[in-house]
Amino acid sequence: MRKIFNPGLLILGLVLLPAISFAQEVDGADTAWIMTSTALVLFMTIPGLSLFYGGLVRVRNVLSVLMQCFAITCVASIVWLVCGYSLAFGEGNAFIGDFSNFMFAGIQEDSVAGSIPESVFALFQMTFAIITPALIFGGFAERVKFGSVMLFSMLWLLLVYVPITHWVWGGGWLGAMGLLDFAGGTVVHITAGIAALVCALTVGTRRGFGKTTMAPHNMTMTVTGAGMLWVGWFGFNGGSALAANGDAGMAMLVTHISAAAGSISWMMMEKIKFGKPSVLGIVTGMVAGLGTITPASGYVGPGGALVIGLCAGIVCFFATQYLKQVLKIDDSLDVFPVHGVGGMLGTFFAGIFASAGLGVFSGQGFNEGMTMGSQVGVQLIGIVSTLVYTAVLTYIIVKVVTALIGFRVGEEDETLGLDIALHDEKGYDL
Repeated sequence: MRKIFNPGLLILGLVLLPAISFAQEVDGADTAWIMTSTALVLFMTIPGLSLFYGGLVRVRNVLSVLMQCFAITCVASIVWLVCGYSLAFGEGNAFIGDFSNFMFAGIQEDSVAGSIPESVFALFQMTFAIITPALIFGGFAERVKFGSVMLFSMLWLLLVYVPITHWVWGGGWLGAMGLLDFAGGTVVHITAGIAALVCALTVGTRRGFGKTTMAPHNMTMTVTGAGMLWVGWFGFNGGSALAANGDAGMAMLVTHISAAAGSISWMMMEKIKFGKPSVLGIVTGMVAGLGTITPASGYVGPGGALVIGLCAGIVCFFATQYLKQVLKIDDSLDVFPVHGVGGMLGTFFAGIFASAGLGVFSGQGFNEGMTMGSQVGVQLIGIVSTLVYTAVLTYIIVKVVTALIGFRVGEEDETLGLDIALHDEKGYDL
């Protein structure tokens, strides 16, 4: 039988070749999971963090908090598009990336990062860049200008978050040392916590702090936001596996266990100290458990997560009490004692509980046979370097913003409330 050459089939094959090649490189399950995780992490900021923070402030400032969360989401997204992603994940050197992906240059439909499209990876990382500066303003809530928060967030994202992200996840020096930070103990929680503390110290306390009651105005809103954070954290930690596999599943499992344990231990401490557990305490303990397990979530098993969560609730509880009751520092929404202390604790614990067998205690399973002692040393280097760099740069940024446009609102505006003073709106009209 004579074979007939069909040019149409040849042309069709050439047209489909890029798609066939792309399909072989991209895993559909991994891609679907990271796209879902991306939505979950964005859900953590708006509406999760917005409602959690919004309920914790006084009634005259609730809209200002919601506005800041929403606006930081927008500003951070554009900064990440323009150069943030490129500087964080570009090849560059040990300390900073390059501009090879300026304005997402080179990221096309067929660009691949691991087993997922690079567009999905860039977007997933964008949501981390959004929530980190959004966490910070809880340290100086109810007393700072809206424009100052925006300028501070842009500068801080570029000068603090982006370099440290490169150090840890973008091929930088901490990653090369073997630092264990699965989902952001150093990159997100230590940076946000230290920055919030520096800002609180530099800006000063709210008027009446320590003299008048500054109780949350709407705990129902706060609990609603806390529930959204808990759910969204599955994408935060589970998505950091960058694949739909056993690592993602285990990260989700230990995340949930640590959150539950953190809530229980915080309630226990409140019962012992005050005689009654509080709703504010149980949700704060949950966030402490979540933040503390974050760096270790891809390296520990359920037993380790239980220990980490219980420790998180106890240590972060005492950090909160000490910061406000003893040091009289007005970290308005407890960003440093919960996220900063939790991030440091979790990063340290990652060097102790990590093991190939996902057990509670083990000196095995570290990077290429690294011993527990040397791994803990690496973890401590990561903690200290992140702390010092963040503290110094944050202080400089606050001073620059203060010199350019001022940072704090006037006494009259603070007394009136930021909702009316800055936005000419009220949160409630009942």
